[in-house]
Amino acid sequence: MSSMIILTEAELRRMVVLDPDAVACVEQAFAALATKAVAMPPILRLDIPEYRGEVDVKTAYVPGIEGFAIKISPGFFDNPKIGLPSTNGMMVLLSSRTGLVQALLLDNGYLTDVRTAAAGAVAAKYLSRENSGVAAIFGAGMQARLQLEALTLVRPISEARIWARDAAKARKAAAELSGKLGFPVIAMSAPREAMSGSDIVVTTTPAETPILEAGWLEPGQHLTAMGSDAEHKNEIDPAAIAHASLYVADSLKQTRRLGELHHAIDAGLVSADADFAELGRIVARQIPGRTSNDQITIADLTGTGIQDTAIATLAFARAGAADAGTPFDS
Repeated sequence: MSSMIILTEAELRRMVVLDPDAVACVEQAFAALATKAVAMPPILRLDIPEYRGEVDVKTAYVPGIEGFAIKISPGFFDNPKIGLPSTNGMMVLLSSRTGLVQALLLDNGYLTDVRTAAAGAVAAKYLSRENSGVAAIFGAGMQARLQLEALTLVRPISEARIWARDAAKARKAAAELSGKLGFPVIAMSAPREAMSGSDIVVTTTPAETPILEAGWLEPGQHLTAMGSDAEHKNEIDPAAIAHASLYVADSLKQTRRLGELHHAIDAGLVSADADFAELGRIVARQIPGRTSNDQITIADLTGTGIQDTAIATLAFARAGAADAGTPFDS
């Protein structure tokens, strides 16, 4: 007989919040990717086009960590029209020694939201100017909100702009974030207007055609692209990838296949085997990140299974310490 625990979203929200510990957890995962013999297979994705749905399955094993997570992450982008969230999902944590299930994390995508925001913070920590005070966020959903919150953990953000296709949604998010974060967050009517004068730009949309033009990027800006986690998604003008001073991938194998990089390769602007930096190598101090204040830096984050294993392991450890969750004997 084996025993596992079941953790609900409400319990996980109490255990794991977007804070410096969560950022450090994901930061260490990036470093592990560069320094350890991590086993991380390609993302398995199932498309359900008639309902604008997709399901991603991600996993990774990190030597030295007692467990590994398998995450099932559906995104059904028409759900808000019928009053349902566009993302949900769960993680299963298994023992690295025996393969037995240790925990079922019924997080409805919450842990993914936290680890994705934390990854944005890690990218900004290593690639943006240290004195970055103005942020521009493209999108007005949950991840847009969390990305801005995450930036405040690593940079002295004192002003933010939000642009989204749905202007009413952008205004609502801006008002709520202003109240929560204690500095002005302004909804902008045009994306270029939001970018102008910003130190850090983060795109968090499911756009399939670019919403950001290469010519809008200004010297010294850092751009993190979060949304392109599937082949058909494309937020950034491919020319921006070719012209950036420093392009950084979370996983080069992934961004060549489904990130912003793959659109630059398809457009013939970058060769398919061109070598670029990976964020983990910068975190592990194997290669430099930003080296001057006028560089334009781009982080292409497609989301990696190692981040899921890291956040699931953190949640499981905290649940054990707090004696939380419902035991289940099989």
